[in-house]
Amino acid sequence: MRLITAIIKPFKLDDVKAALEQFGVKGMTVSEASGYGRQRGHTEVYRGAEYQVDLVPKVRLEVLTEEDDAEDVIDVIVKAAHTGKIGDGKVWSVPVDTVIRVRTGERGPEAL
Repeated sequence: MRLITAIIKPFKLDDVKAALEQFGVKGMTVSEASGYGRQRGHTEVYRGAEYQVDLVPKVRLEVLTEEDDAEDVIDVIVKAAHTGKIGDGKVWSVPVDTVIRVRTGERGPEAL
């Protein structure tokens, strides 16, 4: 199994969720995040004063999937989150040794 993590722009979340649901992903975890990459934040003007915004708001999306589906899930996320502008985000995956559904005690693929 693999854990796929994506950091995306917040306004792309609905597009990514819809694409993953259409692909057949049954569950995901979404949390708010903030950070920066190459863009190093940005400046904003509020009431005539300029402010440096160092951390850009993002969304962190996590999906557990079978090893065979991992590359396809990554492709779905990348296509749905793409805008072509700086700050589109990152996607990575890591191997998962054990998954247990707490309610039933199911382990492995049955716990997905």
